[in-house]
Amino acid sequence: MSGSDPVELALDPTSIPLLGIAALLAGFIDAVAGGGGMLVMPALLGTGMPPHLVVGTNKLVGTFGTLSASVTFIRKGLFQPALWWAMSFGTFVGALCGAVLIYLMSAGALKKLLPLAILAAAAYLAWPRRSAPVAVRSEPVAAHPARRGVKLLTGGLIGFYDGFIGPGTGAFWMAAAMKLFRLDLVAAAGVARFMNFVSNVTALLTFMALGNIDYTVGLTMGATLMVGAFVGAHSAIRYGAPFIRPVFLVVVVLMAGRLLLAG
Repeated sequence: MSGSDPVELALDPTSIPLLGIAALLAGFIDAVAGGGGMLVMPALLGTGMPPHLVVGTNKLVGTFGTLSASVTFIRKGLFQPALWWAMSFGTFVGALCGAVLIYLMSAGALKKLLPLAILAAAAYLAWPRRSAPVAVRSEPVAAHPARRGVKLLTGGLIGFYDGFIGPGTGAFWMAAAMKLFRLDLVAAAGVARFMNFVSNVTALLTFMALGNIDYTVGLTMGATLMVGAFVGAHSAIRYGAPFIRPVFLVVVVLMAGRLLLAG
């Protein structure tokens, strides 16, 4: 077990501004279309931080952004938590299991897995897909037993992935919300932000208990990311679907290119 011992990391002073910029952009993109973790995780890995510490610190950073964006969508009336309690519960259980599992992995295996997961998520998210937008922002059949079962299973699977490793989770949530629950892009973004918050905070509490978080880096980046998430959520609401998809795809392509060049 490699994640059991907390590690102190002395960062090069020049790394702090770069991490701040990465967090600002990640917050904006995550609030708009998901995938912010694909910016934060490579930035943290680039500092030489041990992989378990990267995963735990990334959850601390991500929780700031998903909380800020979730509150914005709820206050604007674009997301109703009461309609999604089954998916929230499934997400909590899945994220808890995923976080415990990744804690049990060796540092060597995790160091190889993280870049591969980021590249795989970027490839999936950049792949062109036809969408069938439906102007539905809430579900009148939310209490139907079959729909509850789908939400529970969806939450469990995506929550597990986010607790386990996480790159691209927000965008996976958006795809599930549009395909399974027939939401438009803006409404799907609200679902994605809230569910991402549930899985982030669940994994965060788990990693806190296990001692795998760099609080100095995480809190600094988290505060910066929160600013980006606030601006991003308002931009998504204001400009809607035509704004969300191009920004998201551009960032995914740039991130994938950066990782390929670094490799």
